[in-house]
Amino acid sequence: MMQPQYDKRSDASSPTPAGPADGQVVVASYPTYAEAERAVDYLSDQRFPVQHTAIVGRGLSSFERVTGRLTMWGAAAQSAVYGAVLGALFGWLFGLFDWVNPLISGLLLALYGAIFGAVTGGLLGLFGHALTGGRRDFSSVAGMRAESYDVLVDAEVAPQAIQLLDAPTAPGRGAAAGHLR
Repeated sequence: MMQPQYDKRSDASSPTPAGPADGQVVVASYPTYAEAERAVDYLSDQRFPVQHTAIVGRGLSSFERVTGRLTMWGAAAQSAVYGAVLGALFGWLFGLFDWVNPLISGLLLALYGAIFGAVTGGLLGLFGHALTGGRRDFSSVAGMRAESYDVLVDAEVAPQAIQLLDAPTAPGRGAAAGHLR
């Protein structure tokens, strides 16, 4: 998909083609996702056919937020919790479908599964962290962010969307009001 063409002309009535393949055009551009979402919600409230709408993030970049130090014992504890939950789930399913004879209570199988999963998960977490050799002694959460968010609509309904977003009580078109041709 092609990037929208930005220039200094302020012909706000003609939207910018977003790409030849999808037939959608940029009608609004906002610095945050919440603003783009609010614009689409406004269009929906005005009975605009929002099934012809898309919100596209431009200038994507990935980031990783470090949440803390990760020790060998911390890695083992985290893996033990995951293992316990997975083991309990499998034990409960075995009990639910009577896959173990003689018949044993599903809750007892879930308890055995949780214990086995915690021990196995803890050992695997300890071993896995030891194999990193100290190269990754922190925990983190990965994410994505965009520089801006464009609201795209099908070309056939773009004039209607522009008219609605330019109304006095509407959220406006953001950067698209004067910079998109």
